[in-house]
Amino acid sequence: MQNNWWEINRDTQIDTPFLAVYEDRMQSNINSLIAAVQGDLSKLRPHIKTHKIGEVLELFKKNNIDKIKCATIAEAELAAMYQVSDILLAYQPIGLKKQRWITLIEKYRDARFSTIVDNLESAKELNSIAKKNNLQLTVYLDLNTGMNRTGVALSEDWISLARSIMKLKHLHFVGFHIYDGHVKGAIENRTVEVAESFQNIIANINKLQEETNQKFLVVAGGSNTFPFYATQENVECSPGTFIFWDVNYSTNLPEQDFKTAAVLVGTIISQPTPTTLCIDIGYKSVASENTLDKRLVILNDENLIPISHSEEHLVLENHGNYNYKVGNTIYALPYHVCPTCNLYETVQVVNNQKDIYTNWKVLARNKKISI
Repeated sequence: MQNNWWEINRDTQIDTPFLAVYEDRMQSNINSLIAAVQGDLSKLRPHIKTHKIGEVLELFKKNNIDKIKCATIAEAELAAMYQVSDILLAYQPIGLKKQRWITLIEKYRDARFSTIVDNLESAKELNSIAKKNNLQLTVYLDLNTGMNRTGVALSEDWISLARSIMKLKHLHFVGFHIYDGHVKGAIENRTVEVAESFQNIIANINKLQEETNQKFLVVAGGSNTFPFYATQENVECSPGTFIFWDVNYSTNLPEQDFKTAAVLVGTIISQPTPTTLCIDIGYKSVASENTLDKRLVILNDENLIPISHSEEHLVLENHGNYNYKVGNTIYALPYHVCPTCNLYETVQVVNNQKDIYTNWKVLARNKKISI
């Protein structure tokens, strides 16, 4: 039961459960991100879906990172509110989102906004609403490299689709977007898989550039493929989890030099049997889309094993000899930090003295902020 980095001075703690984030470790992760692209900040467009926090965007800007990627209108609005200069909505605006997108662009005229499309009909609809509002909307073509979630499949004639989008007068076509979260496994396997598809993509883009005498941008990857894209020329990388990191990526992406920087803090509220403890980190307080063994990892003691989980309760079986008491503090790492952060209205910020000294609102967890 040693005193470790995650422990917080008791006189600054708030009522549990809460999510704590650690100032020094976040800065270390930003430093590692910049080092991975050898200081070339033009290559960085981090995704903000992990944190959804304005003060984290301020940290990015202090480190001269001023482009982001996001997945919701609320996240895009948050970035605009914090005066991020270049904002990519990597989520095709469909239905009422088209008008929300227009409203956002008209409200924050100093920001450069862009979004993605993956079919001609949706592109034409965007073109139509742009024409109606006397705007030209910046777009990327979303490519499906095998994840099969969104994007035009590489087996289709995506270059012809790009040519057709370029003819739409109220759309400004600037390049291509790739998200390949399906690429998993050892770093060697990930590198081989992504390099093969990317080589073909770049060859076709180069032909289109020669044909049109226009240079196209490429925004590519997330955490899994960041090491590959970080070494490629003229590619913007968009990892997001790096800022907090989590058990999943610590386990499966060991080659990346990021530190876990977000910790769940709970309290033992009951000892229902001689060998079990119940803490207040229910599945309303930690992402629970995975099986019980992949929701969190207890930091205090590896002998505490989750055996039951419900809305406000987590039951742990004690396989060790430490004599826990009701009221003891328990620290844990979330397996998946992104949806975990989304469960909290605020995160508690811990400084180098292990004090909670402020809190930050997870403002873009809302479905909308003002638009």
